[in-house]
Amino acid sequence: MQIEPLLRALADPSRLRIMRLLASMELAVGEIVQILAQSQPRVSRHVKILCDAGLAERHREGSWVFVRSRLPAGSGRTQDNLLATATERLLAAAERDDPTFAAQCATDRARLATIRDARAARAADYFAAHAAQWDQLRELLCDPAQVEEALLDALGGDLGSLLDVGTGTGRIAELLSGRADHVTALDKSHDMLALARARLQDLPPESVELVQGDFTALPFADGAFDTITLHQVLHYAQAPERVLAEAARVARPGGRIAIADLAPHGKEELRTVHAHARLGFGDDTMCQMLLDAGFEPAVTRTLDGGDLTIKVWTGMRSPLSASAGPATPPPVAIPSLSL
Repeated sequence: MQIEPLLRALADPSRLRIMRLLASMELAVGEIVQILAQSQPRVSRHVKILCDAGLAERHREGSWVFVRSRLPAGSGRTQDNLLATATERLLAAAERDDPTFAAQCATDRARLATIRDARAARAADYFAAHAAQWDQLRELLCDPAQVEEALLDALGGDLGSLLDVGTGTGRIAELLSGRADHVTALDKSHDMLALARARLQDLPPESVELVQGDFTALPFADGAFDTITLHQVLHYAQAPERVLAEAARVARPGGRIAIADLAPHGKEELRTVHAHARLGFGDDTMCQMLLDAGFEPAVTRTLDGGDLTIKVWTGMRSPLSASAGPATPPPVAIPSLSL
């Protein structure tokens, strides 16, 4: 971050307003347009200037472009740059001590509340439109609270940097957010990310990041996460071993993985009605896939109570790379706990 472009970027009232909005939450360019009541080209230009100065960053999600702050309180990452820290403090002080600027920020936040309500309404409409499908599948499963309790028990306390792969509605990211330093919620579907964004929008912006991406090619650096979760996701994968290999790549040595998914079953209709690629996983199969990926399998949990049995498998990332071969001898049966 350099002082001259930083000061130039801040030398505009609209860009100051945008930075204060981004301190509250990540926003789409179109949502900023609504709040500022300016044209999209003008807002896009403001966003570009802020990004070029290192104050914000953009990422594309389908046809939408989302913007988040790169200042310490809004970025979700450690920021050693003293200019960034000073800028954050300056903007907060300006809102506190400049009555005109404070009034404008208050108006913007009132409009931001409308954006939050609109996100929640879209999520409700989506669930209403798909209620029959959701209800049909839910009737086959045990109480979701059992699965959530099993996940919490399996993962324990501090989760560090958490990646929730296939976050869907964001429920697991929300559930685990209080135990994680930072949550990254990834999904390939723009519609699902919209649901997750509505659910997670009240969390501090520095604690959560939503990313559109494919679970077979995770858009993250090697060793980026302490904990990885896949909740009812792996049965959608044509090549689940590739998904687990990618999870191992982005897990730190000693990092943990928790997979909640279906035990083997014979309900072929789930392939056509719900696009399931796999009809569940056996313990031996999951054990081998974890070993091949570079995880050391741990205790599994078995949850009955519905037509379909749910399993929670856990593992720890071996210090050896997946290409170096299994970190343990050939697989043995995983100890199982029935809940």
